[in-house]
Amino acid sequence: MLPRRRFLAAGTLAAASSAVAPPSGAQAAELYPDERALHELARHEGLVVSLNTAGPPASWGAQVAGFRRRYPEIDVVFNELGSAGTVAALDRARARPVADTAFYYAASAAEAARRGLTAAYKPVNFERLPGAFRDADGEWSAVYALALAFIVNARLVRSVPRSWADLQRAEHRNAVVYLDPRATGIGQMLCLAAAFAAGGDLEDVAPGLDYLASLHKAGNVLRVLATSPLEAFRRGEIPIWIGYEHEGLRLQREFGGDAVAVIVPAEASVAAPFAMSLVRGGPNTNAARLWFNYLMSEPGQVGFAAADLRPSVPGLDLHADLQRSLPPAPQLRALDVVRAAARKQEIDGLWTRIAGG
Repeated sequence: MLPRRRFLAAGTLAAASSAVAPPSGAQAAELYPDERALHELARHEGLVVSLNTAGPPASWGAQVAGFRRRYPEIDVVFNELGSAGTVAALDRARARPVADTAFYYAASAAEAARRGLTAAYKPVNFERLPGAFRDADGEWSAVYALALAFIVNARLVRSVPRSWADLQRAEHRNAVVYLDPRATGIGQMLCLAAAFAAGGDLEDVAPGLDYLASLHKAGNVLRVLATSPLEAFRRGEIPIWIGYEHEGLRLQREFGGDAVAVIVPAEASVAAPFAMSLVRGGPNTNAARLWFNYLMSEPGQVGFAAADLRPSVPGLDLHADLQRSLPPAPQLRALDVVRAAARKQEIDGLWTRIAGG
């Protein structure tokens, strides 16, 4: 049985969500056309079973609280399985599904769709998503993205690098730490971001690996790791960490002041989509659609931004504090994770030969 969990919202998302009146109010504005009609249908179901919407980095508890404030008659039951575990759970229950929605890394969403475990649905703002952030038939849609950035301990680094070119300067000798692309998704993202920055693309990843080889040759790479260096960064052992933007933003608040800089490199970087699907044969179809639409509408997208994640829907008018932490970054490329996955073996081989030794 899936555990039932209820959380209280806090901080920015709480303020944003509480400002959204329930659609049943006579004067309440709809978030999207026909929201009231869908809500009325969903009320008769009264429940959404949402797989894998419990763990970090998203503030899922706050999202659930915001949804339940707007639609108090509808409960949300959810758990944490991980992306691969979510696909496996859907597969085991394909004959008698108990879940209504599933959340996972977009590559896992594509795998679930390939296995026939998802139901096509195009939520609100679907057409606004970049092509790499949605399945053309609506089998999955990205709800947020994780961006790659430089996370810099400004107490150790005199001149904060703002580009891949800056990272090659002699002053950054023995300064850079990143994760092994053979073992981690963020390592693969780094290779692809470097490829875009160096004039390559998903069909030509070699420029990115050439760049990393030059960084190693210059002596600017302190170490390559298989697991997160978060604690080492906290201890002041890492000058520059190439990692996820949201981790850097949380460290920035933790350290306070200007002690940590979080930089999306100027030439190019990538943003990897994390997606939701409706479950084929799920028992609460209307409530599932209402939940999915909430996450894709303004309060849900602002909620992800409040958790330091890049909203998947472009062009949102974020309020000032979110704009400061997540400034516009037109150099971010929406990563096509299916095409990127096809490059993994090549990246692994090139990295081992020219960067990893």
